[in-house]
Amino acid sequence: MLQAAGICKTFQGTPALDHVTVTLRAGEVHALVGGNGAGKSTLVKVLSGVYKPDAGRLRFLGEEVAFSSPTDAARLGIATIHQDAGLVPTMSIAANLFLGREPRGRFGLIDFGAMHARAAELLSSFGLRTDPRRPLGSLGDGARQLVALARAASADARLVVMDEPASALERDELDVLFGAISRLRDEGRAVLYVTHRLDELYEICDRVTVLREGRVVHTGPLAGLDRRRLVSLLLGRPFHAGGTDDAVTGEPAGPPGDEPLLEARGLTRRHVLRDVSLALRTGEVVGLGGLRGAGRSETAKAIAGALRVDAGQVTIAGAPAGKWSIRNAIRAGVGLVPENRRVEGIVPTLSVRDNIALAALPRLSRAGIVSDAHVDRIVATFMRRLGIQAVSPRQAAGELSGGNQQKVLLARWLAMHPKVLLLDEPSRGVDIATKLAMRALLDDLAVDGLAILLISSDVSELVENCDSVVVLRDGAVVGQLAGPEVNEDRIMGALAAS
Repeated sequence: MLQAAGICKTFQGTPALDHVTVTLRAGEVHALVGGNGAGKSTLVKVLSGVYKPDAGRLRFLGEEVAFSSPTDAARLGIATIHQDAGLVPTMSIAANLFLGREPRGRFGLIDFGAMHARAAELLSSFGLRTDPRRPLGSLGDGARQLVALARAASADARLVVMDEPASALERDELDVLFGAISRLRDEGRAVLYVTHRLDELYEICDRVTVLREGRVVHTGPLAGLDRRRLVSLLLGRPFHAGGTDDAVTGEPAGPPGDEPLLEARGLTRRHVLRDVSLALRTGEVVGLGGLRGAGRSETAKAIAGALRVDAGQVTIAGAPAGKWSIRNAIRAGVGLVPENRRVEGIVPTLSVRDNIALAALPRLSRAGIVSDAHVDRIVATFMRRLGIQAVSPRQAAGELSGGNQQKVLLARWLAMHPKVLLLDEPSRGVDIATKLAMRALLDDLAVDGLAILLISSDVSELVENCDSVVVLRDGAVVGQLAGPEVNEDRIMGALAAS
């Protein structure tokens, strides 16, 4: 149906796709998987006409093609369903189904009767018994995904690209969606299914392509490819057969009898977290592992008060924290260094000095007045301690390297004298020297008595830095390892367990 051969795409000198080749066949559901930054979204945008590749060729239905816009791809028969479905919730279901290609009657006016009749027939064929005149926004997430799929089918799309279509669906909704996808496959269409959930992948897909750092590291049938091998391909780590039993318990990780400084119990949020529990103790580094979409960042944000949960609680030194919020978490000494430092962390237009002092300003002020000399002393101390390389403290933080930006964020929280530090992918995108410095800093902070939660998609980073590791999959704890159990094989075994 479609072949992408040698596709390359670079952004600001950084390759997002490096000679990627993938073949999508008629009557087949092809999975596309990979971690953060693997290139999945870029490839989807190339196939759907959003991006023009820098190099490589696309062949669709045997003909070489070049898309200048998504309209070109859609006109040829490629439909893309994004995670948010790309529909208009305030319009009717029927209007969404035929948006841009409404049936016309006399004088070129929309024939609403014909549109509603065709919409009802189409919805019925996808198992949706509802009035097509209803606003799309009145439907649940699963029904909206089916409407998006029905729209693609009604447009006679030969290839349907689905980007994380099931991230917010309940099990019954997922069953209906998979039934609709099976129907497309039976009709001889090709489906590219982008997902981070291994259970979905094995349930609906026939073949799989694994991307890592913009390159294809595997492509082939799913039959015969076991989960442990797939996890090994995703992480880029060898998997050994011996000693792979994962330790799964219902208790938060940590030495028995040692009172936790902070404990999270039963954190639950619909479609995101399911009864997640863990404990952080003074002088201990706890790792939080899992594949993309496992709920790692969401767990950290819930602990830091930045994500509201439906159930569960955080306790500080054994006492319930009450109504938990960012403000209360900071007052309790909890600091979060987020994964996306440029969006959720630093203020790039502010100076290094102002970024470091930002969280501490209320504590440094007297009657609303901040002592510049006091701020300068604190900034100088942490720039020296962390080795932040900048022209001066007045340099804009956005001009620094990724590693130095990460150090600025760390300095901001250390200036608050925290008791608990949550580090989300602290070494992502930094050089080797900074990673080594980060490892030494973690040791120093633990010796100083901090409780640290280290979130990482790098299994070796968890093994090298952590006293214990909690493994998440699909928002739930699937493994808890401590002491000698913390090794790559046991972590990967927990990730791959069915």
